[in-house]
Amino acid sequence: RAAASGAVTAVTGRKSALQAIEAPGRRNYVVDTTPIEYLPRLTAECGGKVELYVKRDDLLPLAGGGSKTRKLDYLVHEAVKEGADVLVTSGAVQSNHCRLTASAAAREGMECHIVLEERVEGSYNPSAGGNNYAFKLLGAHQRKAEAGNVGPVQDELVAELEAEGKKVYTICGGGSDDLGALGYGLAAMEIIEQSEQLKREHGIEGSGNFFDAIVTCSGSGGTHTGLVAGLRAAGDMVPVIGISVRFDAETQAGRIREQYSAAVKRNFADFEYFSDGAPPEDIVVRSDWVGPGYSLPTDEMAEAVELFARKESILLDPVYTGKGAAGLIGLARSGDFPEGARLLFIHTGGAPSLFHYETLYHHDA
Repeated sequence: RAAASGAVTAVTGRKSALQAIEAPGRRNYVVDTTPIEYLPRLTAECGGKVELYVKRDDLLPLAGGGSKTRKLDYLVHEAVKEGADVLVTSGAVQSNHCRLTASAAAREGMECHIVLEERVEGSYNPSAGGNNYAFKLLGAHQRKAEAGNVGPVQDELVAELEAEGKKVYTICGGGSDDLGALGYGLAAMEIIEQSEQLKREHGIEGSGNFFDAIVTCSGSGGTHTGLVAGLRAAGDMVPVIGISVRFDAETQAGRIREQYSAAVKRNFADFEYFSDGAPPEDIVVRSDWVGPGYSLPTDEMAEAVELFARKESILLDPVYTGKGAAGLIGLARSGDFPEGARLLFIHTGGAPSLFHYETLYHHDA
């Protein structure tokens, strides 16, 4: 920003970060702060030395809730401003993002088309339950794409719709671009405020976050990117550990760093912390819990899903939050954190797909 002298004044602080995050406008799907809950029984199950907490973004609005509501808050706002009457997006065959995009479209009275990528051979079934049933219930039109072929299929679909005279707004997979990431910039502001409240409740003084680390699933990347960008813009240095659900750590970290740089360039370029760009060391990814591949079950995932259900009455999904929670539990048990450390897990939703995958495999605790 230009000062009176013509010099550039670096921007700092939470107030400025919130102003930047709110600047593009949104549809206000997200009105209330999602709660942070302590997980006492899961903490005890993991040895009791590291305290586990969860931020319940599974309770967000739109059909079935979840992290994509935060991203769509911004993306659909832009679509409405541009006069779009059709939303087009893509995802995996049980995509939570596609469910919530269809939900937003229904709420706005817009048409919705989704391209479903069969990342695992034989996994697409238009008659499946879980999110697939929700797609139909919400009125979304489905089109299948083979693995790696989403781009051409989606381009063809958009061309067809535009030839019919429709105004199409295309949303990238997961809503994970430099605008959608602001949804989790806003979540970062919530976490900072909640951290300060928890510090007061626990009689903790001084600067720094209440939590020693934040643990989140790292998939399409908008959640991971937005959290880091929002926290750093506001001056909070709490580590964010992304648990990859698809790629190896090096590949996923590279993808997130690219998104992080783009989000910073668009939204926080004049912030002091980013004077030399988006620091690559801010992005931490662990891929220890991916297993044989995207959406494919692991014993650690199955244990995490059942522990969250039986110890804390919280439902996870096996593709994203189940593997993310496996990472949380693994970190708590690892001894990498000192006794008394506090970890915050971001529950990004996805439970509707649980009722599809339950029929495919089962783990007995």
